[in-house]
Order: sequence, then C-alpha cells, then structure tokens
Amino acid sequence: MWQEMAKYGRKLVGHGLVESNFGNISVRAGDRMLITRSGTALDEITGDNVVEVEIQDTSSLDIIASSETVVHREIYTKTSALAIIHAHCPYSVVESLLAGPAGTIVPVDSEGQYFLGNIPVVSGGIGSLELAENLAGELSGHRGAVVFSHGTFAIGRTLGEAYIVTTQLEHSCRIKYLYELAAVKK
Repeated sequence: MWQEMAKYGRKLVGHGLVESNFGNISVRAGDRMLITRSGTALDEITGDNVVEVEIQDTSSLDIIASSETVVHREIYTKTSALAIIHAHCPYSVVESLLAGPAGTIVPVDSEGQYFLGNIPVVSGGIGSLELAENLAGELSGHRGAVVFSHGTFAIGRTLGEAYIVTTQLEHSCRIKYLYELAAVKK
C-alpha cells in the first residue's frame, strides 16, 4: 500500500499542490491506518516512511507518525472515508484567509459548484483535537474542506478519489482567486 501512497505523494508535489515536506497521506485498513511519518517528503515516500497505527487508540508509534494523526483518526471514526490526503494547496490557503476561520468558500466555476458545493473553512491548531473534531464534523457532509491558513483535507474511498477532490478544491480556489482579481481590475 505504501507504493500507492508514494504515487499520490509524487503527484501532489509534481502538480504544486504541496511542498515536499508538508502534508500527509493515510489509508484505512480495518481498525488500523497507514499514515506517513512526520516530516516525510511526499515525493520520496518509501515503506520506511509509512507507519501503521490503530484508529481507536493511541500508539507508541504516534510519536513518529504525522503530527496530524489525531485528525486522521477522528475523520476515520466519524466518516466513511477509507483514504485521506492533506495538502497545503496555495490558492486554497489564500481563499481560506479571505473567507475567515469559520467561513465558506463559494466556488465560482461550474465544476466546483457541481462537485464540491460550498467549501467549509475550519479552524483549529495543527494536530489538535479541536481541528480533528471540526474537520470530522464538516467531512461527514463534504468530500473536502480547507483548514484556515493551513491547507486542504480531502477524503475518498480510495487515494485516487481523495486526490481528485484535492485537485478540485485547489482548481476552484484558483479560479475564484483569479476571477476576483480580474473583477477588481475592471
């Protein structure tokens, strides 16, 4: 499974959706999850960069797992997600700053409106229980959300689905930003 995680890590970095050492990826496997280690370069994932931890309980391996492990756990507990991608997509971060910590990003492109609907912006510190609860709550009704000033979280039945949601989030945020920039210049 780490090979699939590596594939999407390379795609995320290659398409500018995340800088190499930021973001994380996980996959649910029954009552456990495979998650990237803290500080892992997503374009260089190997079997040694992936940690297997329980979903319901903390583990001694949490110390080397992603700092967002608590967030992934809560999402898996409260949603039907089988895969999660967290990226630091630049336009999504900018749009979250413009929307505010409890705001909503309203896509202006037809694909964003159709596939995503309104995109929730959630607050909470990196790797905090507050963030975990806020995200899990929003992702129970949305396929993706943006953490205020931090980045996107996307869920799916597969990493491929979570990746597509990540690209849709960033595409809609980029279109919205460029549209609003052009509208101001008129």
